[in-house]
Amino acid sequence: MHAWVEAEAAHIARRSVRELEALVGVSSPSGDNHGAEEAIALCAALLAPEAEIERLPCSTPGYAPDLLARVHGQGALRILLLGHLDTVVNHDAHRTLIRDGDRLVGSGTVDMKGGVVLAIGVLNALAARRDALAELALLLVTDEEWRVGGLEHADLFAEFDACLCFEAGQAGPNGEEGVIVKRKAAGTLRVHGRGVSAHSGSAPDRGRNALLALAKAAEAVANCHDPRGPERLSAVPTIMNSGEAFNVVPASGELFCDMRAESSRAFETVVAAVPDEVGGAQLETEIVRLWPGLDSTEATVPLLQRATGVLGRPVIGMERGGASDASHVAALVPITVDGLGPRGGGAHSPGEYVLADSLHSRAEVALAIAAALLGDRLDP
Repeated sequence: MHAWVEAEAAHIARRSVRELEALVGVSSPSGDNHGAEEAIALCAALLAPEAEIERLPCSTPGYAPDLLARVHGQGALRILLLGHLDTVVNHDAHRTLIRDGDRLVGSGTVDMKGGVVLAIGVLNALAARRDALAELALLLVTDEEWRVGGLEHADLFAEFDACLCFEAGQAGPNGEEGVIVKRKAAGTLRVHGRGVSAHSGSAPDRGRNALLALAKAAEAVANCHDPRGPERLSAVPTIMNSGEAFNVVPASGELFCDMRAESSRAFETVVAAVPDEVGGAQLETEIVRLWPGLDSTEATVPLLQRATGVLGRPVIGMERGGASDASHVAALVPITVDGLGPRGGGAHSPGEYVLADSLHSRAEVALAIAAALLGDRLDP
């Protein structure tokens, strides 16, 4: 293992559990500005003094501004580190960090405050090597878990050489250090139903049943599901709300569906399959959240080969489901590597955890990839 990687990873590991405990101690569900500001203040305090801190408008209106930290140097390479601070866990369900054997259990540990801790550690390590970098940036957003639009700041990094995103890490099939270089496109489909209410006992046929229309819409979406097809499309109805009383024809309602595919173009088929009207009830369809696909498989092959040599153990590119902010950046920054956070599991559940030892091993992986990007510029 490269001496710089070994030394800096050990330094990150010595601090990581304490820093993770502090960050998980802040309850920061999506849309809660107080929690977001508290988490941002903590992250800012952990950053190297060389980092210049800015606040950028969040991609989702009404959310707390994102955190952007920049370190400027005298080199030529530009690297973006990427993560998010919001969770899906509300305040009442929030759990602070506890140790349970080899697990560090707490809300947001793996998705993705463990990754944020490592991203900060990597920035601090690289901040001392400004001779090798033109610019190092860390973007921590506050709305990744519930974003309606795209990543508003992506264009800021169009000239960057690499993006390293710190979503949860994973092991390869033979125990290799896995990083994510491919993700399917992801989208959330919303169908709004508008009908006419009527008493379900005395005059049911005067109504226009929005619930039945939404049920037909759900069936139409499900019929588009084709995970073995060329686009590997999954289309799954997940939430439906309709009706206000047990004896009234529902006049309105909503249906939400999750969609994944090789490219977002496949979602047009799903939208087109939903009828405009069923039984007199009107249906309005829109995609409210959209992540493009990420595929940096070929672009990252040389990088991962160099990182394997730096690390002294295999680093392999892998595919993962789920969406990530890295998906919004990959179209502009071809060398995009995701999944650099610690390993763990149970995301969004009460038992969410990271494996304590992986904070050290995954710090080594992230630093090895950074070292591979810098090449000879890292050597004395």
